[in-house]
Amino acid sequence: MNRESAPARALGFWMCLALVMGNMIGSGVFLLPASLAPYGWNALFGWIFTIGGALCLAHVLSRLSSALPQAGGPYGFVHAAFGPLPAFVMGLSYWISVWVANAAIAIAAVSALSIFAPGITKISGLPALLSAGLLWTVTLINLRGARSAGWFQIVTTVLKLLPLIAVVVIALLMGAGVEKTEIVAFRAADISPSAITATAALTLWAMLGFECAAVPQGKVDNPQVTIPRATMIGTLLVGLLYIIVCSAVTLMLPLAQVSQSGAPFADFIARYWGEQPALFVALFVAIAAIGALNGWVLMQGEVALSMARAGSFPSWFAKTDARETPVRALLVSSVLVSVLIYMNYERSMASLFTFMALLSTASALVLYLFCALASLRLAYKKVIPRSAAFVAIASLGVIYSLWTFYGAGWEASGWILVLLAVGVPVYFGTRQMAFQH
Repeated sequence: MNRESAPARALGFWMCLALVMGNMIGSGVFLLPASLAPYGWNALFGWIFTIGGALCLAHVLSRLSSALPQAGGPYGFVHAAFGPLPAFVMGLSYWISVWVANAAIAIAAVSALSIFAPGITKISGLPALLSAGLLWTVTLINLRGARSAGWFQIVTTVLKLLPLIAVVVIALLMGAGVEKTEIVAFRAADISPSAITATAALTLWAMLGFECAAVPQGKVDNPQVTIPRATMIGTLLVGLLYIIVCSAVTLMLPLAQVSQSGAPFADFIARYWGEQPALFVALFVAIAAIGALNGWVLMQGEVALSMARAGSFPSWFAKTDARETPVRALLVSSVLVSVLIYMNYERSMASLFTFMALLSTASALVLYLFCALASLRLAYKKVIPRSAAFVAIASLGVIYSLWTFYGAGWEASGWILVLLAVGVPVYFGTRQMAFQH
């Protein structure tokens, strides 16, 4: 019997929900409070808008996946709606988002380890050097064909949940009056649309991953119902968890401390539970980040490989070694990450992470925007079911994507536009070579 068709192998709601949340919960959130701290209570409103926007986009993607299972994901959706060039631009933006995210993940890992060696944050350029070193260590592991074993992935997932759970417990104890603390006072005068907009791209960084939630229909029990439910509920649960933990760290630590912290979660635990638990939390965060980096370094090679095999990237990227490892794609991606890190080496740890997170988010927003626009066009052409509610949700997804892209700032948005502009000649060159052959 075919394994995928066996009833025992069917993925039900709970398994799909676990996949959604596992994809979304990453290492970057552990450094995010340092980036959000200057915005105070504005960050809470940013989270609310981000969760709403992410739910709209998650609904759009799950609807497209259910209606067009043969399309093969976002690239196929955009290709069906707008043709090959927009699909290439979207695919290129996603590849950029992945390798830029690896820079942020590597920085998050080094930041967590800085609690063991505080001098790391005091030497200009050293955080960038160590982040690049960690990136290349993981890249070399992938070049040898090594893959993280299933048990290691499970362990790193548990480890990255432990710090989040610890913060939730402390926040609950504060709310119950068991522990004493001073929370940053809420003042309506401090809330501003510009500050909320500025937090939008940062908060979305922590939510990236719901675009990976659509599991192949052949492996899911009742996919038309299960995939949308798991996607929406998983996105909502992760968003609520992030609101609690990031708001607790941001609002229950002194602004001067958390905004300059290389390990805000560890500092939070140290303040309320002591130094020893904080060291364990920092270690858990670093291990989780390294585990995440391993998976996403693999992804940066696979995305370029798949686009090359689809004819969108030069065939040079499609070459693999005897173990089917995309050596060229991995090397080029990691070189680009290293160049990006070194171009910004003078930034502080928190500033470097914030820039990389904004850059990765701005790039991912191209995917979200194109998919939302594709859903509207396909609904208009009646390729997928059309309803007033779906059109409204997809339209909100478009508005949210544009708003968040603006919130990422001109520096990050400008970088992405330049990188995409540089990539377009690659598309035409690849097509020209295909015609000649």
